[in-house]
Amino acid sequence: MKKRIKLKGRIKSYILFGIYLGILLFIVAGAVFMIDYRAGILLGAFTVFYFVVTLTLYFYNKPVIMNELISFATEYGQIQKKLLRDLDLPYALLDDAGRVIWTNIAFENVIHQPKGYSKSITSLFPTITRDRLPDDTGVDEAQYELEYEGSEYVAKFKKISLKDMAENSDMIEAKGYNGYLIAVYLFDETALHIALQEVDDQSLSVGMIYLDNYEEALESVEEVRRSLLIALIDRKVNKYISSLDGISKKLEKDKYLVILRKKTIAQLQESRFDLLEEVKTVNIGNEMAVTISIGIGLDGLTYAQNYEFARNAIDLALGRGGDQAVIKTPESITYYGGKSQQVEKNTRVKARVKAHALREIITGKDKVLVMGHRMPDVDSFGAAVGIYRIAQTLGRKTHIVLNDVTSAIQPMVDLFRNNPEYDEDMIIDSQQAIEAAGSNAVLVVVDVNKPSITECPDLLRFCKSVVVLDHHRQGTETIENATLSYVEPYASSACEMVSEILQYTYDNIKIRTEEADCMYSGIMIDTNNFMTKTGVRTFEAAAFLRRNGADVTRVRKLFREDAAEYKAKADAVSQAEIYKQYFAISVCTADELPSPTIIGAQAANELLNIKGIKASFVLTDYQGKIYVSARSIDEVNVQIIMERMGGGGHMNTAACQLEGTGLAEAIGILKRTIDSMLENGEI
Repeated sequence: MKKRIKLKGRIKSYILFGIYLGILLFIVAGAVFMIDYRAGILLGAFTVFYFVVTLTLYFYNKPVIMNELISFATEYGQIQKKLLRDLDLPYALLDDAGRVIWTNIAFENVIHQPKGYSKSITSLFPTITRDRLPDDTGVDEAQYELEYEGSEYVAKFKKISLKDMAENSDMIEAKGYNGYLIAVYLFDETALHIALQEVDDQSLSVGMIYLDNYEEALESVEEVRRSLLIALIDRKVNKYISSLDGISKKLEKDKYLVILRKKTIAQLQESRFDLLEEVKTVNIGNEMAVTISIGIGLDGLTYAQNYEFARNAIDLALGRGGDQAVIKTPESITYYGGKSQQVEKNTRVKARVKAHALREIITGKDKVLVMGHRMPDVDSFGAAVGIYRIAQTLGRKTHIVLNDVTSAIQPMVDLFRNNPEYDEDMIIDSQQAIEAAGSNAVLVVVDVNKPSITECPDLLRFCKSVVVLDHHRQGTETIENATLSYVEPYASSACEMVSEILQYTYDNIKIRTEEADCMYSGIMIDTNNFMTKTGVRTFEAAAFLRRNGADVTRVRKLFREDAAEYKAKADAVSQAEIYKQYFAISVCTADELPSPTIIGAQAANELLNIKGIKASFVLTDYQGKIYVSARSIDEVNVQIIMERMGGGGHMNTAACQLEGTGLAEAIGILKRTIDSMLENGEI
């Protein structure tokens, strides 16, 4: 049977319209014939003539029309093809394997390849692998951002199924055919990104600059020259900010508000906030160098939010001891500086205010829970005992949360267990603490401000009132929504802080000898027998405890080491590696001992006695983790080194924990961190 090409649709109706009109004339002619036969004959003759002419034209012109339509379709397809090839938008077709099979001129100009390029799309854009393209799993479209030869594009991929096209075709059989092509469109967004980056660079950031030791610096200079010192500091700050095209406004005698463009903050980061060091050069005879703290808020949704970020950042900078800059964004907090020793405040006004606030909080509750950090040390337990005495004096039921008793605190814990002077439930574990917690209980956290390493992190959620007393520098992770927070990095120990608070909480408070020994021990251990981080207030706190029954000889006996511990510490010291002339790195292998991490910390202290050593690091493999104890005297800030490795602490005493690494790998991480920070001038 011979197949013919037939017309359909609107064009068929248009061509057959003449025939339909002829049929209508026949009907009209019949009606007229019934009225007047002569008029009907005349109209009938005309209708026959019309039909003959119309049918003749239809059958004669039909092939011509079909040829014209086919010619038009062919030319239309060529026009479409030419338009697609000349389209300004880069466009290409890929086969189902991701290989290029057709490109237009714009696409060829982008990839700098001639017509006929037929390699995989991955050879052009390495990030676009086969598994990221649309496939048979139901993923019909995909979109990715990519960079090519300095330009930034958004690449859109769309799956074009050939199955439907094949089924509707008269030329091929479509049974079981599932092939497809992938259309690729490249949208050049380089100019858009440049414009957005420019807008972002011009956005305003808010900063705050505080003078850390304003009063102390003024007191160290002659009175007649104090105004000159203030003027020189103002000039230094204003000139520096003006050079960055920023605005600085003095809010108080020791506080400045700063407005800068975001682009300028990048310059400050590159220079590692050299304003911190420049201010220290202001010297007109003042014995104490002036230090500043900088807090900057970035990327907030509003200027008010940036200001709030700046306030949080300056609080962090001050809480970490000052002489540093902190940048806070919605996603991260970055620290710079922090190389100076903290300045001890001679006044106890703040301690007195915090003591009265703590008393008000405790008297408003029925129960007090006290906890320190995991694997508690002498300072943590001693501070908890001090808070226990305060709460007991105020007539409140008190519990100390303690899970694991390490060998370091075992002698002190034994002073209270099975002691008729103390309740049997004075020391409880985490589960008992959670059961005891409630809306009318206050939780006092001592010697730690990082919630993840507290003795029982879940307890922070069960207690509505939380008090934080700590002497460690604050980091990114802090205990939020604390009712009272007293964090003083210049303090030698948490026991020193609690000893001061004890003196103001209750008049003529009575401390038992066991409690005085515990707190005195905490001060002694954290100051390495009063050799590090020891100030006037440290000795005053120790004197207060001595007056209340603390005995040096008794404390010394509590912390005598057994032979195995002493040998392990000596072994760690003897195997130390001197790295880069100034850093001592060693490993403590004391697996058989109950508290090898404490031996490691003691070994790190011993290594500082080696001449020329600026910082010491001792690594201990314990319970599947690598514990790193870091110590220094004054020249190196080991805190920022440990923070880079995920830990924290003080400028002279810091630590971190590494999970999923071996000792050799951990030593490599430590060395690379030291190398990087030395190269960047951070230490």
